[in-house]
Amino acid sequence: QVQLVESGGGLVQAGGSLRLSCAASARTFSTTAISWFRQVPGKEREFVACITWSSGSTDYADSVKGRFSISRDNAKNTVYLTMNSLKPEDTAVYFCARTTSSTFGRAQHWYDYWGQGTQVTISS
Repeated sequence: QVQLVESGGGLVQAGGSLRLSCAASARTFSTTAISWFRQVPGKEREFVACITWSSGSTDYADSVKGRFSISRDNAKNTVYLTMNSLKPEDTAVYFCARTTSSTFGRAQHWYDYWGQGTQVTISS
């Protein structure tokens, strides 16, 4: 069983930066990709960014493109989300999730394991 543990959240001012980490507890040889999602209370969980495990191809939501960067360290089974130029609307709980599907998309149903989330709060 794979466990995903997020860390790195916190409170920063608008315009600041944070780097989130998603560490997998087991070998991820069957993992196709790991994505970050975020959720604000009362709203749907939304896709933020994705990285494929083998090739490192990336995908970003339009709302974060150019500000966020996703990367991975296969040796450490860890995926990072570097967030720059943060805005108050980036405030949310951030989750990482993994998929083993070869035809995955941005929808949550593609992902079988999820982390517990880490709170990111951006003050104006």
